[in-house]
Amino acid sequence: MTQPSPQATQELPTSQNPIVEIRESGIHGLGLFATRRLRKGEVIGVYDGPRVLDEEDDGDHVLWIYDEEEDLEYGIDGQNETRFVNHARRPNACFEGAELVALTTIREGEEITHDYGEAWSDIG
Repeated sequence: MTQPSPQATQELPTSQNPIVEIRESGIHGLGLFATRRLRKGEVIGVYDGPRVLDEEDDGDHVLWIYDEEEDLEYGIDGQNETRFVNHARRPNACFEGAELVALTTIREGEEITHDYGEAWSDIG
């Protein structure tokens, strides 16, 4: 008798946002997926969590944002479902500040991706 894989027995994180869900990703680990068709330009969610001001506090789920009005760069240590957005060189969404916005129409069931930049160029 085969044993279930450890990942198969783990409970997946849940989303508080009804238009997305967290599932296993073919890109990397877990990913964020649309539960319905999302229109180009639609706000999918907001990256939420405590603010990070020191690069020494950088982590796997810190999204760095440059605020032009305050001339300040800060990070957000993601605590909600948007932290599961994986990298792709040809993304279907992007972060505009902390808001995640659809760049194209995203089909129901499609993984939502963002281009995290040069540091991620060898992935996706």
